[in-house]
Parts: sequence; C-alpha cells; structure tokens
Amino acid sequence: MIDIKFLRENPEIVKENIRKKFQDNKLSLVDEVIALDLESRKTQQEADELRANRNKVSKEIGTLMAQGKKEEAEDKKREVAVGAKRLAELEEKEKELEEKITKVMMSIPNIIDPTVPIGKDDTENVEIKKYGEPVFPDFEIPYHTEIMEKLNGIDLDSARKVAGNGFYYLMGDIARLHSAVISYARDFMIDRGFTYCIPPFMIRSNVVTGVMSFSEMEAMMYKIEGEDLYLIGTSEHSMIGKFIDTIVSEEELPKTLTSYSPCFRKEKGAHGLEERGVYRIHQFEKQEMVVVCKPEESPMWFEKLWQNTVDLFRSMDIPVRTIECCSGDLADLKVKSYDVEAWSPRQKKYFEVGSCSNLGDAQARRLKIRVNGENGKYFAHTLNNTVVAPPRMLIAFLENNLQEDGSIRIPEVLWPYMGGKKVIK
Repeated sequence: MIDIKFLRENPEIVKENIRKKFQDNKLSLVDEVIALDLESRKTQQEADELRANRNKVSKEIGTLMAQGKKEEAEDKKREVAVGAKRLAELEEKEKELEEKITKVMMSIPNIIDPTVPIGKDDTENVEIKKYGEPVFPDFEIPYHTEIMEKLNGIDLDSARKVAGNGFYYLMGDIARLHSAVISYARDFMIDRGFTYCIPPFMIRSNVVTGVMSFSEMEAMMYKIEGEDLYLIGTSEHSMIGKFIDTIVSEEELPKTLTSYSPCFRKEKGAHGLEERGVYRIHQFEKQEMVVVCKPEESPMWFEKLWQNTVDLFRSMDIPVRTIECCSGDLADLKVKSYDVEAWSPRQKKYFEVGSCSNLGDAQARRLKIRVNGENGKYFAHTLNNTVVAPPRMLIAFLENNLQEDGSIRIPEVLWPYMGGKKVIK
C-alpha cells in the first residue's frame, strides 16, 4: 500500500504507475482518495478544535464552580454537551472515512521499480540469464505422471475419488524423493544462514489482507467456514504475518527465515488444472524464504534470494533460467519480481518453478511492521522467494534425470536423503 502522503503530493506519479501496469480503470481511484483524504483532514481539524474547546471549557467550569457561579457553570456544561454531540458525529465520520480511504488505497498498485520492463502480461516478460545447458535426450520423454505411474509412484484415480481433481497420492520412492528434496532444500537454506521455521498453516483475515491484494485473495484462499481463518496459499503469508504490529530494533535486521508448509490454493479461474497432471493443483508442499530488512538493503537481498533458488536447482543438475516479470505481470503489491524457470526436456521449453519478489514497504505498511532506527521509526521492507515447490520441481527433476531404460538418476546431493539410493528403478 502506497504512503498516502506520497499519493497526496505526487498524484501524477501514481497515475503514471497505474498506466504502466495497464490498469487504467484504477486511475479514478487516485482522485477519489485525494477527495476522501481532504474531507478526512477537514473532519479531523473540526474534531480537534472541538476537543481543544472541550478541554478549555471544562477548566472554565471548574473555576466557575469554585467561585460559586453555578448558573454560569451550567451554561458552560450545556455548551460542552452540544459540542460532545457534534464531536461524536465527527468521530464516527472520521472512522468511516478512514475505512473508505484504506479500502481504496489497497486497490492502488505499489510503485514499481524503475528497472522493471513495461509490458501488458507474462508474454512480455524478459529473460535475464540461462544457467546450465538444456538437455535434449535422443529418446522420448513421457508425460510426468506416466513416468511416476511406471514407478508405482503416484495414484491419481484414488485421489480423484477421495478429493477430486487437483489432488494426488504420492507413493513409494517418488514420495520419498519428494520428501528428500524438501529436506535437502531446508538444509541448503540453513547452510546459507537462514533460520528454519514451521509456521501456522491457517491465518486470520487481517493477515491475509496485509500480505496480498483482494484479487489474489479471492482467486487463491480457502476460507474456513464459521471461523475468521484461511488456509495459507504459501508460508510467506504466515511468515510475514509473524511480524504484524511489531516494532523491530534496527540492530536486529535483517530477519532471514526459511519455512516449510503445505499450501492450499483454489486456483480459481486458473487454466491447466489437469485431470492427469500435477503442474497446477490444490494442495502441495513448499520450502520458502522470507526476509525483513532495512529499505536500502532490499535490492541486495532480492539478488541473493533468486540466486539461492538457481544454485539449489543447479546443484541437482537441472538447467534453469531467470525471467523478469514485466509491469503488467506484477501483482499489485510487488515492486520487482523474477521467476525461476526449469528446463523441460519433454516440452523443449522452460516452465516456472519459483518466484522471487521485493514488495518494498507495502506489506509492512499494511501490517504495521516498523523499525526503530537512529532517526525514528520507519516501515521495513519485505521479500519472499520459493526455495522449492514439489510437485512442479518433481516434473523438472524426473524429466532431466530420466534414463533411457526408464530409471531415474539421483544426483549426489540427494543420496543422504534417499538412504544412499542412487537410482530409482
């Protein structure tokens, strides 16, 4: 969420940012906020004057009573009563205006970084760099679920009977491989200095609206009926929520955390919720990384975070590339974002396996995550990035490590997590 003072003083910059994100339907929101803000400040000014007058008259009443001037004191009391009625009306109006302003402000996109390429949607995202040589086997690579089914590693039919499309049973060595990758990713991040955390898997609505836009919330989150609780779509939600309404000492920053959680997503309106595939599903597990830092350090941490994911995948011999999301593909709270994409030998193209985002102070402003610094308090910057998210990662892993005889080669870094097993047959 943008600082209202910045919007008030720079409305054209905010409007130009909206145009860069191709959300012209939101241009009127800027003028709406300015009008509401003006009304709010006028209301607050009148209310403050009444409060000051009330304090002044209250002292006068005390003096008059001490002097025995009861009639004059009663007149003053009636004056206070009239003012109190008007003050109550103004305080109610202040609250209503504050709620309206917050609601509109939460729909206005964050100011994107000047380096972000301008484009309408993900077709205009920009490739930054490739890591590792793409594999072109001289034998056919089957569809990922066919590979798993031949190894008795997945049961989609039973899952469909139990929960419907978008769910699966992982079995045997494939299930073990899934857990091995998660455990390896955990230790990989701990070795890079991150603190391991297992967060709550449900969060309250005020945390949900603090970490994402309304449109994302509607498309992603599962609501617990009868409770003010939502299932998390990623552990970033509860990890950033951990700092809600806190004041962190500047000396304690940065906070670098890596978290494990299951994730639940409605995938409302999403294309590709396949009957036989596991690329886009309702439930999966993920290792995440989150950073809370000083504003001037967030660009440096952004570079470190996406590099961690690249290094992890390369340690498992999976070719990847980084893609910068263009302005139209950025979620409203994001300042800058890279996707990490893995190579698919079957499709002979890259596909997304992780996303790294710098959100500036947008989440911190919504959740009141403040830093106590030398020159006073300010809002922290927050960043997040996917370490690894099976089963998408499993798709890349299986395709890139499939042997001609149908077996799966296990990279050396995973041997300890697979009980020494070097091949899945």
